[in-house]
Amino acid sequence: MKLVFGLGNPGKSFEGTRHNIGYEVLDRVSSRLVASTERLQSKGLVREVLLGNEKVLLVKPQTFMNLSGQCVREIAGFFRVIPADVLVVTDDVSLPLGKLRVRAQGTHGGHNGLRNIQDVLQTTEYPRLRVGVDAAGERDLADHVLGKFKPHEREPIRDAVEKAADAVECWLRQGVQPCMNRFNTTEAAKAKKEKGPSQKEQGL
Repeated sequence: MKLVFGLGNPGKSFEGTRHNIGYEVLDRVSSRLVASTERLQSKGLVREVLLGNEKVLLVKPQTFMNLSGQCVREIAGFFRVIPADVLVVTDDVSLPLGKLRVRAQGTHGGHNGLRNIQDVLQTTEYPRLRVGVDAAGERDLADHVLGKFKPHEREPIRDAVEKAADAVECWLRQGVQPCMNRFNTTEAAKAKKEKGPSQKEQGL
């Protein structure tokens, strides 16, 4: 069994905010994989998917961002799922808008949702998919992450949600290493791959 948690804050007033990108990604994955009807369980809204013979739960914690770990602990504990089989999808202000970063483990990096998960689970060894929402700049950080995307940011973030849903499916089907290899590739590396090896690399 695998669990995917999309972090965010519950309630209409938080819809479309930067902090709720995890919810948006899970909604997109749910629509693609034809998930079950949403139900409330252990402080989270849960949808169930079957991939082959494996059950997957897509969970949106309803505890508010700073207490996300409560939901993660209760659901992972109830189903006896190890941290390596738990993927957390969240926003990240340290990444440019729409940039994805997949990691098999790591610290919270200042993100309060990840901080709480780390504190509650007492481990950093769980995969996470971070979606860049851009830095706050001169703006107050709380206002930034709780604010909605600007008109010119909406198309890039829609593309990022689609790509992040691809990454979730890749993790579910192939595991974290193939997911990292595919979605952490830099633009420079992509361009180099398309161009082919240089004369120096070919020994010319």
